[in-house]
Amino acid sequence: METKANYVLIGAFTIAVAVFGLLFALWAAKYSSDKSWQEYDVLFNEAVTGLSEGGSVQYSGISIGTIEKLSLDPRDPRRVVARIKIESNTPVKTDTRAKLSQAGLTGAPFIQLTGGTPASPALVDVDKRDVPVIRSEPSALQNIADTANRLVERLDQVLSEQNVKRIAGTLENIETLSAGLAQERDDISALIASTRSAAERLDATLVTTQSAVSRLDREVIAELPAMVDKLDRSLAAIESAAKNTNSLVAENRAPIAAFTKGGLQQVGPTLAEFRVLMRDLRRVVSRLDKNPAGYVLGRQQPKEFEPK
Repeated sequence: METKANYVLIGAFTIAVAVFGLLFALWAAKYSSDKSWQEYDVLFNEAVTGLSEGGSVQYSGISIGTIEKLSLDPRDPRRVVARIKIESNTPVKTDTRAKLSQAGLTGAPFIQLTGGTPASPALVDVDKRDVPVIRSEPSALQNIADTANRLVERLDQVLSEQNVKRIAGTLENIETLSAGLAQERDDISALIASTRSAAERLDATLVTTQSAVSRLDREVIAELPAMVDKLDRSLAAIESAAKNTNSLVAENRAPIAAFTKGGLQQVGPTLAEFRVLMRDLRRVVSRLDKNPAGYVLGRQQPKEFEPK
């Protein structure tokens, strides 16, 4: 009986030790796993269509983790919060950015981390929250969608009813102008022919003018030395005349000064007497015109008899 009891105790102890060892191994594995991973939250301001939990997280094209959870931001339902778990030794900096990407046209979407300069501090050292937040930037698909939306809005503005009416009116005017040009085809042909003939005559005139200018240039260049000599002689004569004038003024400076002081003072009375003489002459001429005989003979002209 005692032998059977010992076997039971030994078996129970063995099972307990095995269970404890298994639990310890699981705890150690979990502890090691938790220590080698770091969680981050990524906030997206756009729809994350096609992104799913368990999807890949890449850094510059290298797979570094997975997407743990996707949820709406409780403070702003227009944003999506993606909880990601990546390797703890991944250098996530404060200027690292996340965006949606896709492998080819038909591949599954994933989160792509980019940026992060070496001088920037690590995000976990700056963001002291339990789960640091990585900022996102618009994806290429979002940029294409925004650009397409802007293009559609502009097309709506361009193709408004008012602009459509204007375009239709312009096309009608062009059609009318084309019909008018078709009717005036002969006149237009004649005008083109006249223009071509005028252009040919203009070319001939330009050739002739160029030839004449060339000859004139040659003649001017040939006569230029003689003209320069004449100009030199003229300048020399002017300089000599100026010197003679200066010497003449210097020699007669005293008489000129005496005339300026005394002669100019007598000019005023002489001009006054000349004015009086001119006034008297006008009176004499006026009297001679009116009554020459009476003025010469010193009597009045007899009046003619006028019968009543």
